[in-house]
Amino acid sequence: MTYVTKSIALMMWITLFSFPFSYSQIKLPHLISDGVILQRNSSLQLWGWASPGEKIKLAFKKKEYNTVTGTDGKWEIKLEPQKEGGPHEMIFKGNNSIKVKNIMFGDVWLCAGQSNMVLPVERVKEKYPDEVKEANYPYIRHFFIPTTTNLAGPTKDLPYGEWKSATGKDLLGFSATAYFFAKEIYKKYKIPVGLINASVGGTPIQAWISEEGLKSFPEDLTTIQKNKDSSYTNSLARLEQTNVKKEETDKGLTENIKWYEQEYTPKGWKNINIPGYWEDQGVRDLNGIVWYRKVIDVPPSMSVTPAKLFMGRIVDADFVYVNGTKVGNITYQYPPRRYEIPQGILKPGKNTIVIRVINYAGKGGFVPDKPYNLVANGKVLDLKGTWQYKVGGAFEDILDKSSRFVAQNQPSALYNAMVAPIINTSIKGILWYQGESNTGNPEPYYHYLPALIKDWRNKFNSHELPFLYVQLANFMEVDYLPVKKSNWAELRNAQLKTLSVPNTAMTVAIDLGEWNDIHPLDKENVGKRLALGAFKLAYNENIIYSGPIYKSSEITDDKIIISFENTGNGLISIDNESLRTFEVASADQKFVTAEAHIEGNRVIVSNKKIQHPEFVRYAWSDNPEQANLYNQEGLPASPFRNFEPEELNKKTWRGKKAAVVLTYDDALNSHLDKAIPLLDSLNLKATFYLTAYSSAFKNRLNEWGKAAQNGHELGNHTLFHPCDSSKPNREWVKKDYDMNTYSMDRMLDEIKMTNVVLEALDKKKERTFAFTCGDKYIANESFIDYLKDDFTGARSVRGEMHTITEIDVYNIDSYMINGESGEQLVEMVKEAIKDQSLLVFLFHGVGGDHSLNVSASAHKQLLEYLKANQHKVWITTMKNVVNNITHVQQNN
Repeated sequence: MTYVTKSIALMMWITLFSFPFSYSQIKLPHLISDGVILQRNSSLQLWGWASPGEKIKLAFKKKEYNTVTGTDGKWEIKLEPQKEGGPHEMIFKGNNSIKVKNIMFGDVWLCAGQSNMVLPVERVKEKYPDEVKEANYPYIRHFFIPTTTNLAGPTKDLPYGEWKSATGKDLLGFSATAYFFAKEIYKKYKIPVGLINASVGGTPIQAWISEEGLKSFPEDLTTIQKNKDSSYTNSLARLEQTNVKKEETDKGLTENIKWYEQEYTPKGWKNINIPGYWEDQGVRDLNGIVWYRKVIDVPPSMSVTPAKLFMGRIVDADFVYVNGTKVGNITYQYPPRRYEIPQGILKPGKNTIVIRVINYAGKGGFVPDKPYNLVANGKVLDLKGTWQYKVGGAFEDILDKSSRFVAQNQPSALYNAMVAPIINTSIKGILWYQGESNTGNPEPYYHYLPALIKDWRNKFNSHELPFLYVQLANFMEVDYLPVKKSNWAELRNAQLKTLSVPNTAMTVAIDLGEWNDIHPLDKENVGKRLALGAFKLAYNENIIYSGPIYKSSEITDDKIIISFENTGNGLISIDNESLRTFEVASADQKFVTAEAHIEGNRVIVSNKKIQHPEFVRYAWSDNPEQANLYNQEGLPASPFRNFEPEELNKKTWRGKKAAVVLTYDDALNSHLDKAIPLLDSLNLKATFYLTAYSSAFKNRLNEWGKAAQNGHELGNHTLFHPCDSSKPNREWVKKDYDMNTYSMDRMLDEIKMTNVVLEALDKKKERTFAFTCGDKYIANESFIDYLKDDFTGARSVRGEMHTITEIDVYNIDSYMINGESGEQLVEMVKEAIKDQSLLVFLFHGVGGDHSLNVSASAHKQLLEYLKANQHKVWITTMKNVVNNITHVQQNN
């Protein structure tokens, strides 16, 4: 049975519990069971199910509470607020009787998210051996909700679960983050702490938001409606069964003597290093099975006791054998490999370790900077270094996992099954540790996280419910120069911006991650920092609970002065070295490393090469482990930038005095040979209106594609560049491309065909159009009216400038340049600045290549002037300026 089939089968089973229950006996939700911690000092709602009309009686603390089951089979009893303490018992009676024992009243926290919230104490026991050995907190309790999904709608109850105390081996199953958080709360207030753990590894945020909470996300709502149709989800299961190819046979298991058996004699094995990936050691692009083998010398003292084998982390799955005996296996890449070797398997002298590694995508092998050793009787054997390897099989045509239907990743699927069943319970607050699975497309997270907070507060009927969340930790390779793009930094910024939602606190964790592990082990400091947020928001303590948070910035000459909130007793460099990871940029947003220093509670940044700085950012990369701005309380500053593209777009010309768009028509060689190199050298962006049938376009596709990658817009200038021959001086128009001979269908088809070609080249759907020869009509009818879903705007040919409120984005004027001097072009820019207008240049030939031409020297003089005046003029593409015009006009 495939993963999808299993998921759908589970979903169908759970769906049975989405509809009214039919009971002959009283039933309680699994959450209200022995050992439960209920929220203190809060009105409580106890609920369950029984036969319609059945009388229910609760005996608690020498009082009796009565209710009658409704026609839907559900009953509810309200309990007045209770002080912390216990243990207590509750006895529920109907046609049967249920006793709930060892009940405590304290503070209950819902702990949710993905794998870093799931990650149990068992995974960090080597890091915190004394914690595991000595912890004895019977009043810190944890209720783990097993992974459960429902695509049809909210489920009434959880499938199962039980309350465990933070004592002995039960501690190992606790969420490590939640445990360390609860420990801080308990140590300070000595009140019971209940942790309800609703978290699932690898899941996106939208899976945790209810259908009502996603009402502002139409694509998700559409998906939810599709998923409610079981025939649709069943068809996805059948599709996967059809498409999944059978894995190639593993030679290591099919030969007469298997490669892990002691009788096996290795032949044809080659050397390889552990740790490391086989793609980096001479095995190219292999998804498949690779066997590793090493013979080690074990001293007698290590062979007389049980041993432990540490094999770091392995991508993806592994089976490990010692002297022919299987000692363990893990089926996915993230858990640490820690295998117990029973006494008697190791022998004095030569011993053989064989590891079968299976990799499905990306680099396969052993993750660097992890422990690789054998430990026994207090001694350690280092296993890093040279091993031998042999390929057991290569996979072909494995179905791309990203295209698979996974029920737990569907919108609302986890909310329905793991949160909806518990919304009747009262809680103190919410801990949220998630985001990694949304880094592939981080921009929607700006809206998803506030939507989740609002949704859950509504569901728990507590509109100021404290919401504490963890910002993404540092991860992946370290960049020592400014990066053009970082999805992890973008998502961290979305998390930072969510602090605008009242009664929220964010734990910064960019100093707690590991470059090679998405599941860093330091969960103690994460928990402690979350607890600081709880002390502030939930317990009203007057403390510094956060590191410095960006507040504002001001530009003074060639410097940017940054102010912060949560500076505590002052800003510091945590390592007493110069501040790092600050970057500045001028209007072109080409960031460079900045010098930064602290003055009071402000940071001053600059770079001698940037005379007019406008933008600053801090710790803006996947792994900003070098970041060292903290407050004296020892809490790190959050990554930030002093601008948001959406906010900039609400300002006329993005806050500049004028806007200039450089446009180039007809896809000419001079554009690629002269214009683009000069633009790129100055880091200026332009729009190139391309005629798809042009020889300079067809013959140099790769170069046009590179131009798009560098930020230039590839605009649509039709397929064959048709024009109206009836207008004066149009003798050159070819008969086949005379717009007087065109039908509306032909015109639209050729324009849309060009869009298909351009999208294949630049992978972008949004672009603008330029009228050929400025002609707009087919048989006196405007064809652009049929294309407004295909283009955000259109450029015309009429030499005028306009302010932002005067512009029709589907008829933007432009100045066609032919022979003007550089001084004349510069004067046009000065006029635009004076009038705060949009100026669009229309170039054909640059230094030749067309009868309409600008000299190379005039072109260069214009571009250099624009570059020098970026602090006054916004130089951008037509697509960007259209977006700005649209935003401003809509908001006026």
